[in-house]
Amino acid sequence: MSVPIAGAPMAGGVSTAELTAAVSNAGGIGIHGGAYLSGDQLGAAIAEIRALTDAPFGVNLFVPEEIGFDAAAFATFRDHLLPLAAELGVDLPETVAYTDDSFDDKIEVLIAEQVAAVSFTFGCADAATVARLHAAGTAVMGTVTSVEEALIAQRAGVDALCAQGVSAGGHRATFHITGEDPEIDTIPLVKTVIEATELPVVGAGGITSRADVRALLDTGAVAASVGTLLLRCPEAGTRQAHRDALVDPRFTETVTTRAYSGRLARGLVNAFITSYTATAPPVYPQINTLTGAIRRAGSDNADVINLWAGAGFRAAEAIPAREVIARLAP
Repeated sequence: MSVPIAGAPMAGGVSTAELTAAVSNAGGIGIHGGAYLSGDQLGAAIAEIRALTDAPFGVNLFVPEEIGFDAAAFATFRDHLLPLAAELGVDLPETVAYTDDSFDDKIEVLIAEQVAAVSFTFGCADAATVARLHAAGTAVMGTVTSVEEALIAQRAGVDALCAQGVSAGGHRATFHITGEDPEIDTIPLVKTVIEATELPVVGAGGITSRADVRALLDTGAVAASVGTLLLRCPEAGTRQAHRDALVDPRFTETVTTRAYSGRLARGLVNAFITSYTATAPPVYPQINTLTGAIRRAGSDNADVINLWAGAGFRAAEAIPAREVIARLAP
């Protein structure tokens, strides 16, 4: 990595082989969003990336957490969604089974493929899994939102940490579904995580310029992670409605919400977030599955789909990823 920039994993379609490879080819390191993929799909994605770059790249996985299913809260939220579902011609399931997102299968794929780096979100893999990845020659990074989470990841044996500040877009990396967001800004979080662990730390959240990257490096970070700045790149799999919303003057702010998935995530405030945030329960991944059909049916409607974005979303430009990385390079 000749440029201290990581391309953030953006699961659900935004991460593409082209985007991951473009970041790595530009001197940074692309981290591919491996969540929501099966083991076979992840293996195919890795092959696609390798066909586009000889540079190192990484893969991110969501760590599963199964908690008691709150059927009443799920049913109440489903009832609130029914009018919108009817408007879109969607039938909502009355119940949704828990899934671990094929986590174990994907770990086996990553070990077999000997990917350069693996990062974890929503928790940290256990020490045995980290050791197996190390044995395959893979560096391991944990994504954290607090010092407490950083210490847990350190005990598991990770090589580095990604400190995700509150302004970062997309899902918050908090370790527990029902947990509250510590809401710590990126630079203070990076500083305290470095002091507590002495591990290499990548800072994420609020990166919009070369000056922001320099500020992070001056704090002690080894690199900056960017996601929102890549959303309008031609290599990204971002939906057109999402691309348009990033420059639409109707959308002026971001908030964290559980409305789409049951887990906290930051996105542009739209009609869906306004209507459903107050009643969305911390039930993941079942709420994510429940709203999936609505999001697919309304894929061209910015007031229906999730518009994940960080607080600095206006800085995103419709330029190739290599130009984004070049503009950020200190």
